[in-house]
Amino acid sequence: MKKQEWSHLRHHNQLNVTSLHAFYSVHAYPRHSHDYYVIALVDQGVQSFFCAGHKYVTPVDGLIFLNPADTHAGEPLDEAGFSYRAFYPTAAHMETAIFELTGHHWTAPIFSTPRADDKLIAQSVRALHAALTGDASALECESRFLWTLVQLVQQYGDRRSAEQPTGHEQAAIRRVQAYIQENYAEPVALAQLADHVNLSRYYLLRTFREALGMPPHTYLESIRIQQAQNFMAAELPLAEVAHTVGYSSQSHFTRRFKQIIGVTPGVYAEQLRV
Repeated sequence: MKKQEWSHLRHHNQLNVTSLHAFYSVHAYPRHSHDYYVIALVDQGVQSFFCAGHKYVTPVDGLIFLNPADTHAGEPLDEAGFSYRAFYPTAAHMETAIFELTGHHWTAPIFSTPRADDKLIAQSVRALHAALTGDASALECESRFLWTLVQLVQQYGDRRSAEQPTGHEQAAIRRVQAYIQENYAEPVALAQLADHVNLSRYYLLRTFREALGMPPHTYLESIRIQQAQNFMAAELPLAEVAHTVGYSSQSHFTRRFKQIIGVTPGVYAEQLRV
Protein backbone atom coordinates (compact mmCIF):
# COMPACT_ATOMS: atom_id res chain seq x y z
CA MET A 1 0.00 0.00 0.00
CA LYS A 2 1.33 3.41 -0.95
CA LYS A 3 2.10 5.90 1.78
CA GLN A 4 -0.28 8.81 2.00
CA GLU A 5 1.02 12.03 0.50
CA TRP A 6 1.39 15.10 2.71
CA SER A 7 2.67 18.66 2.48
CA HIS A 8 3.20 21.51 4.94
CA LEU A 9 3.69 25.09 3.76
CA ARG A 10 4.94 27.69 6.25
CA HIS A 11 5.66 31.41 6.00
CA HIS A 12 8.23 32.99 8.30
CA ASN A 13 7.02 36.53 8.89
CA GLN A 14 10.25 37.93 10.31
CA LEU A 15 12.28 36.93 7.25
CA ASN A 16 9.37 37.04 4.78
CA VAL A 17 10.30 33.66 3.34
CA THR A 18 8.12 30.63 2.66
CA SER A 19 9.16 26.99 3.11
CA LEU A 20 7.67 23.63 2.19
CA HIS A 21 8.08 20.11 3.60
CA ALA A 22 6.33 17.39 1.60
CA PHE A 23 6.11 13.75 0.62
CA TYR A 24 4.83 12.78 -2.84
CA SER A 25 4.37 9.32 -4.33
CA VAL A 26 1.95 10.22 -7.13
CA HIS A 27 1.79 13.98 -7.41
CA ALA A 28 3.73 15.43 -10.35
CA TYR A 29 4.35 19.13 -10.83
CA PRO A 30 3.55 20.27 -14.40
CA ARG A 31 5.93 22.60 -16.22
CA HIS A 32 5.79 26.02 -14.57
CA SER A 33 8.00 28.82 -13.26
CA HIS A 34 8.16 31.23 -10.30
CA ASP A 35 9.26 34.80 -9.67
CA TYR A 36 11.43 33.62 -6.78
CA TYR A 37 14.22 31.07 -6.25
CA VAL A 38 13.64 27.45 -5.26
CA ILE A 39 16.23 25.83 -2.98
CA ALA A 40 15.31 22.21 -2.27
CA LEU A 41 16.82 19.17 -0.57
CA VAL A 42 15.64 15.56 -0.86
CA ASP A 43 15.25 13.76 2.49
CA GLN A 44 14.03 10.34 1.39
CA GLY A 45 13.59 8.47 -1.89
CA VAL A 46 14.53 9.80 -5.31
CA GLN A 47 13.05 12.74 -7.19
CA SER A 48 13.15 13.46 -10.92
CA PHE A 49 12.80 16.91 -12.44
CA PHE A 50 13.06 18.77 -15.72
CA CYS A 51 14.80 22.12 -16.13
CA ALA A 52 16.34 23.99 -19.07
CA GLY A 53 15.76 21.14 -21.50
CA HIS A 54 17.40 18.50 -19.32
CA LYS A 55 16.18 15.74 -17.01
CA TYR A 56 17.79 15.43 -13.57
CA VAL A 57 17.61 12.86 -10.79
CA THR A 58 17.92 13.93 -7.15
CA PRO A 59 18.80 11.32 -4.47
CA VAL A 60 18.86 11.75 -0.69
CA ASP A 61 20.83 14.89 0.28
CA GLY A 62 20.76 16.03 -3.34
CA LEU A 63 20.25 19.77 -3.80
CA ILE A 64 18.10 21.62 -6.34
CA PHE A 65 18.70 25.27 -7.28
CA LEU A 66 16.14 26.98 -9.50
CA ASN A 67 16.31 30.60 -10.59
CA PRO A 68 13.30 32.89 -10.97
CA ALA A 69 11.65 32.27 -14.36
CA ASP A 70 13.30 28.85 -14.81
CA THR A 71 10.76 26.52 -16.43
CA HIS A 72 10.72 23.26 -14.50
CA ALA A 73 8.65 20.20 -13.59
CA GLY A 74 9.12 17.48 -10.97
CA GLU A 75 7.85 14.10 -9.87
CA PRO A 76 8.80 10.94 -7.94
CA LEU A 77 11.25 8.75 -9.82
CA ASP A 78 9.36 5.61 -8.78
CA GLU A 79 6.29 4.48 -6.84
CA ALA A 80 8.18 4.59 -3.51
CA GLY A 81 7.92 8.38 -3.68
CA PHE A 82 10.18 10.97 -2.13
CA SER A 83 10.14 13.56 0.64
CA TYR A 84 11.86 16.88 0.39
CA ARG A 85 12.14 20.25 2.01
CA ALA A 86 12.40 23.57 0.17
CA PHE A 87 12.51 27.28 0.82
CA TYR A 88 11.88 30.16 -1.56
CA PRO A 89 14.12 33.23 -1.24
CA THR A 90 13.37 36.29 -3.36
CA ALA A 91 15.73 38.29 -5.54
CA ALA A 92 15.83 40.90 -2.77
CA HIS A 93 16.98 38.25 -0.28
CA MET A 94 19.79 37.21 -2.62
CA GLU A 95 20.85 40.80 -3.31
CA THR A 96 21.06 41.40 0.43
CA ALA A 97 23.26 38.31 0.82
CA ILE A 98 25.60 39.59 -1.91
CA PHE A 99 25.83 42.98 -0.20
CA GLU A 100 26.59 41.33 3.15
CA LEU A 101 29.33 39.28 1.48
CA THR A 102 30.94 41.93 -0.71
CA GLY A 103 29.77 45.34 0.44
CA HIS A 104 28.51 46.01 -3.12
CA HIS A 105 24.97 46.42 -4.40
CA TRP A 106 24.89 43.88 -7.25
CA THR A 107 21.99 42.26 -9.00
CA ALA A 108 20.69 38.91 -7.81
CA PRO A 109 22.82 35.90 -8.85
CA ILE A 110 21.96 33.22 -11.37
CA PHE A 111 22.65 29.62 -10.41
CA SER A 112 24.58 28.01 -13.22
CA THR A 113 23.47 24.47 -12.36
CA PRO A 114 20.08 23.24 -11.10
CA ARG A 115 21.58 20.18 -9.35
CA ALA A 116 24.42 19.70 -6.90
CA ASP A 117 25.70 17.26 -4.29
CA ASP A 118 27.28 19.23 -1.49
CA LYS A 119 27.20 17.84 2.05
CA LEU A 120 28.06 21.11 3.81
CA ILE A 121 25.37 23.11 2.05
CA ALA A 122 22.90 20.25 2.46
CA GLN A 123 23.51 20.42 6.21
CA SER A 124 22.98 24.19 6.18
CA VAL A 125 19.76 23.90 4.18
CA ARG A 126 18.36 21.18 6.46
CA ALA A 127 19.25 23.12 9.62
CA LEU A 128 17.77 26.32 8.19
CA HIS A 129 14.55 24.58 7.21
CA ALA A 130 14.24 23.06 10.69
CA ALA A 131 14.72 26.50 12.24
CA LEU A 132 12.18 28.18 9.95
CA THR A 133 9.51 25.56 10.67
CA GLY A 134 10.28 24.91 14.34
CA ASP A 135 10.61 26.95 17.50
CA ALA A 136 14.06 28.40 16.86
CA SER A 137 14.81 31.90 18.09
CA ALA A 138 14.62 34.91 15.78
CA LEU A 139 18.41 35.19 16.08
CA GLU A 140 18.93 31.60 14.92
CA CYS A 141 16.54 31.93 11.97
CA GLU A 142 18.10 35.19 10.79
CA SER A 143 21.64 33.84 11.20
CA ARG A 144 21.01 30.52 9.44
CA PHE A 145 19.11 32.22 6.61
CA LEU A 146 21.90 34.70 5.87
CA TRP A 147 24.67 32.10 6.29
CA THR A 148 22.98 29.66 3.90
CA LEU A 149 22.28 32.28 1.23
CA VAL A 150 25.88 33.48 1.30
CA GLN A 151 27.14 29.91 0.96
CA LEU A 152 24.88 29.41 -2.06
CA VAL A 153 26.04 32.65 -3.69
CA GLN A 154 29.70 31.81 -3.08
CA GLN A 155 29.59 28.24 -4.33
CA TYR A 156 27.00 28.24 -7.10
CA GLY A 157 26.25 31.81 -8.14
CA ASP A 158 27.38 33.16 -11.50
CA ARG A 159 29.42 35.86 -9.79
CA ARG A 160 31.87 34.14 -7.46
CA SER A 161 32.91 36.51 -4.68
CA ALA A 162 35.63 35.92 -2.15
CA GLU A 163 35.03 36.70 1.49
CA GLN A 164 36.69 39.77 2.90
CA PRO A 165 39.56 38.77 5.19
CA THR A 166 38.72 39.02 8.87
CA GLY A 167 40.68 41.35 11.10
CA HIS A 168 41.32 41.51 14.82
CA GLU A 169 37.84 41.94 16.22
CA GLN A 170 38.35 40.67 19.75
CA ALA A 171 36.99 43.86 21.32
CA ALA A 172 33.88 43.76 19.14
CA ILE A 173 33.27 40.10 19.95
CA ARG A 174 33.58 40.80 23.67
CA ARG A 175 31.03 43.62 23.33
CA VAL A 176 28.62 41.27 21.54
CA GLN A 177 29.08 38.66 24.28
CA ALA A 178 28.37 41.30 26.92
CA TYR A 179 25.27 42.45 25.04
CA ILE A 180 23.92 38.90 24.87
CA GLN A 181 24.69 38.30 28.55
CA GLU A 182 22.78 41.46 29.50
CA ASN A 183 19.82 40.88 27.17
CA TYR A 184 19.56 37.07 27.05
CA ALA A 185 15.89 37.06 28.13
CA GLU A 186 14.84 39.40 25.31
CA PRO A 187 14.38 38.68 21.59
CA VAL A 188 17.82 39.41 20.10
CA ALA A 189 18.26 40.05 16.38
CA LEU A 190 21.46 39.60 14.40
CA ALA A 191 21.01 43.09 13.00
CA GLN A 192 20.95 44.46 16.57
CA LEU A 193 24.21 42.75 17.41
CA ALA A 194 25.87 43.91 14.19
CA ASP A 195 24.74 47.51 14.69
CA HIS A 196 25.97 47.41 18.28
CA VAL A 197 29.56 46.92 17.08
CA ASN A 198 29.24 48.60 13.65
CA LEU A 199 29.90 45.44 11.63
CA SER A 200 27.91 43.80 8.83
CA ARG A 201 25.74 40.87 9.89
CA TYR A 202 27.69 38.29 7.88
CA TYR A 203 31.09 39.62 8.97
CA LEU A 204 29.94 39.39 12.59
CA LEU A 205 28.77 35.81 12.06
CA ARG A 206 32.14 34.82 10.62
CA THR A 207 34.30 36.54 13.23
CA PHE A 208 32.16 35.36 16.14
CA ARG A 209 32.32 31.75 14.93
CA GLU A 210 36.08 31.99 14.45
CA ALA A 211 36.60 33.47 17.91
CA LEU A 212 34.27 31.27 19.99
CA GLY A 213 33.72 28.20 17.82
CA MET A 214 29.96 28.83 17.74
CA PRO A 215 27.60 31.38 16.18
CA PRO A 216 25.83 34.05 18.29
CA HIS A 217 22.54 32.13 18.47
CA THR A 218 24.28 29.10 19.98
CA TYR A 219 26.04 31.39 22.48
CA LEU A 220 22.65 32.90 23.39
CA GLU A 221 21.23 29.42 24.06
CA SER A 222 24.24 28.61 26.27
CA ILE A 223 23.76 31.75 28.33
CA ARG A 224 20.04 31.09 28.73
CA ILE A 225 20.66 27.55 29.94
CA GLN A 226 23.42 28.71 32.33
CA GLN A 227 21.03 31.25 33.82
CA ALA A 228 18.29 28.61 34.01
CA GLN A 229 20.60 26.38 36.05
CA ASN A 230 21.22 29.25 38.47
CA PHE A 231 17.48 29.91 38.88
CA MET A 232 16.80 26.20 39.36
CA ALA A 233 19.47 26.07 42.07
CA ALA A 234 17.51 28.89 43.75
CA GLU A 235 14.43 26.60 43.55
CA LEU A 236 12.35 28.74 41.19
CA PRO A 237 9.43 26.83 39.61
CA LEU A 238 10.36 25.43 36.21
CA ALA A 239 7.60 27.32 34.38
CA GLU A 240 8.89 30.55 35.86
CA VAL A 241 12.46 29.64 34.94
CA ALA A 242 11.51 29.07 31.29
CA HIS A 243 9.82 32.46 31.04
CA THR A 244 12.53 34.29 32.97
CA VAL A 245 15.35 33.14 30.69
CA GLY A 246 13.47 34.00 27.50
CA TYR A 247 11.75 30.83 26.24
CA SER A 248 8.30 31.17 24.74
CA SER A 249 7.06 27.86 26.12
CA GLN A 250 7.90 25.20 28.68
CA SER A 251 8.28 22.59 25.91
CA HIS A 252 10.79 24.74 24.03
CA PHE A 253 12.80 25.25 27.21
CA THR A 254 12.72 21.52 27.97
CA ARG A 255 14.03 20.57 24.50
CA ARG A 256 16.87 23.07 24.60
CA PHE A 257 17.84 22.20 28.17
CA LYS A 258 18.02 18.49 27.41
CA GLN A 259 20.03 19.13 24.22
CA ILE A 260 22.68 21.05 26.15
CA ILE A 261 22.67 19.42 29.61
CA GLY A 262 21.63 15.89 28.64
CA VAL A 263 18.64 15.56 30.96
CA THR A 264 15.29 17.33 31.25
CA PRO A 265 14.88 20.33 33.58
CA GLY A 266 12.68 18.19 35.85
CA VAL A 267 15.38 15.53 36.30
CA TYR A 268 18.04 18.21 36.81
CA ALA A 269 15.93 19.96 39.47
CA GLU A 270 15.35 16.67 41.30
CA GLN A 271 19.07 15.98 41.40
CA LEU A 272 19.67 19.39 42.96
CA ARG A 273 17.39 18.44 45.84
CA VAL A 274 19.08 15.10 46.58
